Amino acid sequence: MREWWRDAVIYQIYPRSFQDDNGDGIGDLPGITRRLDHVASLGVDAIWLSPFFTSPDKDMGYDVSDYTGVNPLFGTVDDFDALTARAHELGLKVIIDQVLSHSSDQHPWFEESRQNQTNPKADWYVWADPKKDGSAPNNWPSVFGGSAWMFDPRRRQYYMHNFLVSQPDLNFHNPEVVEALLETMDFWLQRGVDGFRLDTVNFYVHDKQLRNNPASRYKEFPGNPYGAQRHIHSKTQPENLEVLKKLRTLLDKYDDRMMIGEVGEDGLRQIEIMGEYTSGNDKLHMAYSFAMLSHDHSPKHFRNCIEGFMRDAPDGWPCWSFSNHDVQRHVTRWAKTPEMEDAVARQSINMLVSFPGTLGIYQGEELGQTETDIEFHELQDLGNIDFWPDNKGRDGCRTPMVWDESQPNAGFSTGEPWLPVKPPQAAHATAGQEGKNDSVLGTYRAALAFRKSRPELSFGETTFPKVRNPLLAVCRTYEGVSLTGVFNLSDQPQSVRVSDDAALVGTPAGALEKGRLKLPPYGYAYLETGTDQSALG
Repeated sequence: MREWWRDAVIYQIYPRSFQDDNGDGIGDLPGITRRLDHVASLGVDAIWLSPFFTSPDKDMGYDVSDYTGVNPLFGTVDDFDALTARAHELGLKVIIDQVLSHSSDQHPWFEESRQNQTNPKADWYVWADPKKDGSAPNNWPSVFGGSAWMFDPRRRQYYMHNFLVSQPDLNFHNPEVVEALLETMDFWLQRGVDGFRLDTVNFYVHDKQLRNNPASRYKEFPGNPYGAQRHIHSKTQPENLEVLKKLRTLLDKYDDRMMIGEVGEDGLRQIEIMGEYTSGNDKLHMAYSFAMLSHDHSPKHFRNCIEGFMRDAPDGWPCWSFSNHDVQRHVTRWAKTPEMEDAVARQSINMLVSFPGTLGIYQGEELGQTETDIEFHELQDLGNIDFWPDNKGRDGCRTPMVWDESQPNAGFSTGEPWLPVKPPQAAHATAGQEGKNDSVLGTYRAALAFRKSRPELSFGETTFPKVRNPLLAVCRTYEGVSLTGVFNLSDQPQSVRVSDDAALVGTPAGALEKGRLKLPPYGYAYLETGTDQSALG
């Protein structure tokens, strides 16, 4: 009996930008429900909904003011129930975001907590006295710039905020806080959700002594001062594991539910934490990080991520993805020229399905969607505004889904959309790719179907045959059959010698000629051999 999530492909939906059904320019739950047939047609297994909870939207829903309410912009709890029912009819599991590390400053808990130092919720958030000179308790920075501490004149204390000033951090050293959050999660479990995506899962617990973070070993000062520290005290504390165990205990009361955590750490340290948080059967079911959401598109990087996880957490479980709502779209990150964007998109999904673990894809990437160029006056995401234009924020990957280029706003909304739909993005619309096997959309469907048809890609042992740069080779072996994916991560043609018994399978972007596999720029191919040896020897 194998858990459903181990072989799942999870499709992330950003509710604001998927489909607007009431014409106000903002996507909503009924719109998502109407478009679920498209999602199911891809061959994915689950949807992950970014936050739709009650929120003042200072951080686009990642600042929750009611963990069991639905933001009226998106609909009602009944609309959510209808969405869940339709998803289940289509065979899709439903995963929802849980932003537990911090709330909105408009949450009733914080409104009570900030009144004085003696109220019943006085210790529900991270409060600390000023230093004698009135300055912040320590040197911890906010991810979005400036200090992680904000002074509140009512309490004569500082409160901690890892992100926006309007996102105070909850105090996980207080067991009452953990219990209250568990109750909110149970509310959604009882409504039939199949799992949770836990935002900033390693930010829950802070160092109780509030010790200063040391400096990082940067070669030059980073564009955001947050990168100038090693955050050994402000996050990823040992006590975090105990919180995860309590969350897991709740999930284990229900059948077939799961949790996936987002790990925000530096370098390959994030791979180590992914393993630590998923090892054993008492914490997260799986985790993902920003490791493959970076600009590094080298064979060495992909190998290091996967081999590092398998080495450090043989009984853990990873989830790999290339794009999401927080980073520049991978087609734009990795394609050296606009002419190569579709080739990169096709290769990316074929490479992703070769990786062991659960897979994640982000709305629009199945269309080969590119990053939208957002001008300063169009900004909606203000978290990184202090770092403009070096950091243009996250709006460029959050622009509306495009359905039909011939319709206003490419079919997303009849009203003025909250972020613009620009011609370069509208050109990728779904309608123009339907029925075309050679489109990016057709390639995604074929690649996901190929993954389901090959047990090697679900159950196979994983090795990395040695090939020269810029090639990446991933071999998956199961029950005496080896399936080797070979990927040319460059904009120049490449070739490699293969074994005599190797046969092309799937829908390759390459050709076998006289014992050599020839791959065009960003080409790819799968080779099958009837032995436990890679097709590359």
